[in-house]
Amino acid sequence: MIYTLDKINEMAEGDEDFVISVISVFLEEVPEDMAALESAIASENFEQIGKMAHKIKPNVDLLGMEQTRANAYELEKLGKNSGSLDEIKAKFPLLKRDVEQVVAELRKDFDL
Repeated sequence: MIYTLDKINEMAEGDEDFVISVISVFLEEVPEDMAALESAIASENFEQIGKMAHKIKPNVDLLGMEQTRANAYELEKLGKNSGSLDEIKAKFPLLKRDVEQVVAELRKDFDL
């Protein structure tokens, strides 16, 4: 398991519907955001790379995915500073792998 629900459970204060709602929103939005990030990288749109990585970052942080959050932060910085496209292309597959894995785990664990 690459995620934890500690932060979400703390926010939910025992409200299981809230937990399911947050996870459902994650499953709906983050794959779309990842596709947009991948597209931005392909078109070398640094501004969009920064924006999409910034949008993904708090979502993975909410699931306690520290390494993934750090990777999204690095991509955000590289995008906003028009950094090395080679570095962006090296970091993105790690983010994509982690997000795909957590999406699969969440779908299985919560039957969504």
